[in-house]
Amino acid sequence: MAVGKNKRSTKGRKGAKKKVVDPFTRKDWFDVKAPSIFNDSDVCKTLVNRTQGTRTAEDGLRGRIFEVCLADLNKDEDQGFRKIKLKVEDVRGKECLTNFYGMDMTSDKLRSLVKKWQTLIEAHLDVKTTDGYVLRVFVIGFTAQHTMATKKHSYANSSQVRKIRRKMAEIVAREASTCDLTSLVQKFIPESIGKQIEKAAENVYPLQNVFVRRVKIVRAPKFETAKLLALYPGHGGSSRTAAGEKVVRADDYQEPEVLESV
Repeated sequence: MAVGKNKRSTKGRKGAKKKVVDPFTRKDWFDVKAPSIFNDSDVCKTLVNRTQGTRTAEDGLRGRIFEVCLADLNKDEDQGFRKIKLKVEDVRGKECLTNFYGMDMTSDKLRSLVKKWQTLIEAHLDVKTTDGYVLRVFVIGFTAQHTMATKKHSYANSSQVRKIRRKMAEIVAREASTCDLTSLVQKFIPESIGKQIEKAAENVYPLQNVFVRRVKIVRAPKFETAKLLALYPGHGGSSRTAAGEKVVRADDYQEPEVLESV
């Protein structure tokens, strides 16, 4: 190095602080909407980076999964032990349109059901709906005492447990294979499947607290926008003119003259 030449004379000052940019200035807010099968369509708001180059905001939103309490969606506190998963399928403007993606039960509710002197019976199976969804359904139930029972416990033997588990699988398969995903979710919410299982198992062993504990989507059909918009009556493209509908012109509109040549 030449004498008298500073090695860092042409470089920036060492240790200079970089300009701090707030990351929220590059983000936008979007509204998350729930299907019409729930009473409240407003789920929450979510953030996403703005569109930059080939990376669009819609691509960053599609596929997001939100876990919401069913009590908030239906405005019913008695359904607070249910958790619903919603998946973003499409984005329209500033709204994210979601569809059912799964259901679960809170841990405190599940632990409150497990008690002594009874038998816990569980069953799970994969079912396919009429619109092509493959779901894995988990059912849970507990034995109850007979009306004239003298013993403290209500234990079922292994053969009775197998029969009850078989009835659980038959009822869930029958209910799921004869309807689409939307109709099946409407059966899960009021616990109608659990009531059917209790009634069917009376001649084997009385049951209590029978619930569809968990539902998860194993495989979904190819996405179709028309089927998703059917769950959102207000987003069906009402601003577009239907095919064959007559368009009324304004009163001051004048038809242009036909030119002989261009």
